[in-house]
Amino acid sequence: VQLQASGGGLVQPGGSLRLSCSASGFAFDFYAMGWFRQAPGKEREGVALVSASGGSTYYEASVKGRFTISRDNAKQIVYLQMNNLRPEDSAVYYCAADRWYTSDGVYFDRPYEYWGQGTLVTVSS
Repeated sequence: VQLQASGGGLVQPGGSLRLSCSASGFAFDFYAMGWFRQAPGKEREGVALVSASGGSTYYEASVKGRFTISRDNAKQIVYLQMNNLRPEDSAVYYCAADRWYTSDGVYFDRPYEYWGQGTLVTVSS
């Protein structure tokens, strides 16, 4: 199993980035995919989640309206389009996969089956 995140970098406040996560080695079509982030000295937090079909999405409150998660099941890639970036969005971003979109109404704070390595996003002028 491999989850390869890419697309991070340095961007000015108000700018945009698109992260990608390429998946292999598991039945991508049957897995919900999530993006998480961890800033220095902070706990990891969930950012966005998309169901296996792509028909349902869920966002952490601070990114709603600015970030968009999507997936291409044919290419086995999940994307995170990040617009109007803020300095507080700076973090290492990780993608993760799990068989379930939600577990008893819990979207992020639960075990995910597969994790990728992170990609660093820095928002600074």
